[in-house]
Amino acid sequence: MKKLRSYYMHLRHPNTIERKWIYPIAVCAIISLFLLFLVTLTSPDGTPLLPLYRYYAAPASVFVEHKLRTIPVLTVPPPPRFAYLISGSKHDSAMLIRTLLALYHPNNRYVVHLDAESSPEERLELFQFVKNHPVFLKFGNVVMITKANLITYRGPTMVANTLHAAAILLRQGGDWDWFINLSASDYPLVTQDDLLHTFSYLPRDLNFLDHTSKIGWKEGQRAKPVIVDPGLYMTKKSDVFWITQRRSVPTAFKLFTGSAWMVLSRPFIDFCIWGWDNLPRTVLMYYTNFISSPEGYFHTVVCNAQEFRNTTVNSDLHFISWDNPPKQHPHYLTIDHMQKMIDSNAPFARKFHRDDPVLDRIDSELLFRNPGMIVPGGWCIGRSENGSDPCSVVGNISLLKPTAGAKRLGNLISSLLSSQNFRPKQCK
Repeated sequence: MKKLRSYYMHLRHPNTIERKWIYPIAVCAIISLFLLFLVTLTSPDGTPLLPLYRYYAAPASVFVEHKLRTIPVLTVPPPPRFAYLISGSKHDSAMLIRTLLALYHPNNRYVVHLDAESSPEERLELFQFVKNHPVFLKFGNVVMITKANLITYRGPTMVANTLHAAAILLRQGGDWDWFINLSASDYPLVTQDDLLHTFSYLPRDLNFLDHTSKIGWKEGQRAKPVIVDPGLYMTKKSDVFWITQRRSVPTAFKLFTGSAWMVLSRPFIDFCIWGWDNLPRTVLMYYTNFISSPEGYFHTVVCNAQEFRNTTVNSDLHFISWDNPPKQHPHYLTIDHMQKMIDSNAPFARKFHRDDPVLDRIDSELLFRNPGMIVPGGWCIGRSENGSDPCSVVGNISLLKPTAGAKRLGNLISSLLSSQNFRPKQCK
């Protein structure tokens, strides 16, 4: 009976039977919480107050600190990517192909253009070369503007063609950092590995263009006259014609002039194409009636845009041989200019005649390029024996193997970015 009663009482009042365990459990819980609180306490110097915890914690902390001090963390900037426009006119297809091969790298992007003055057969030859080259086909990073534009240097059509190529590159997407415009008569003096290696360490917002606001005689002969370029609406090239009425120098923006060849940053190209504050479009409308507008349009935009005017480096990165004072066109380069080209540390040079012997010497001594082949780089892992193209076998396309050209180019960039040349020569 007692057992049944106890069982019955347990069913009716279960807490009454186990109440005697509540106080010991509560005391243990309070003690545990107190110990945990002591463990978390630290002294003013950051060390634990509880000796037992300090005994076990200290060796682990010393071990971690020791490892952090002895293993250096190396950060190598990733190589940039360039977007090239290489343009030419009639009879330039062979030279354009040679320049393209000398500039090629799988990580870059390329737009090639032969203007409407070239024959359909010549443009078809270039198109077939681009379409069927096995390396270009593999990476799909070379495109040709098949609907040719008519280009005249004295008018605005060269600027329009440059903006067209930039728009194509933006539409196709891809990660590229700088836009470089070249002609078929330009040629590199360093390998792409040299150029990519050197630019890896530069801020990606720098814009390389020769520029000045001291336009001098150009104010009277280029800024104030009004011209119309028939290349905007005709199918055949002809010289610009002049309007009798002259205009005043603009007051809404300041005019700048310089070289037509430049290396422009991706953010600035975005700005020129999208023109979110309308400055690029306004300046473009003005330069539509300006003689030799390629020598002023981009310069005026970049130096009048507050967010870009402090990104300019006053150089076109070219070796060019001019008369003194300069004439409309520079000298053609020959073997006699070879040492001067090397000593300039410039990555590009112009102008060259087609198949001039100096090009073979540049290929041999500076680019290590065999005839008809791509300039080899770290990504080329094929054999070069018996006339084979080492770039026909592709390895790691991010691997760079710079040559002595990288050192020359590095010296030039260091000089351009020095305290004497960088800020004092920006958009003044």
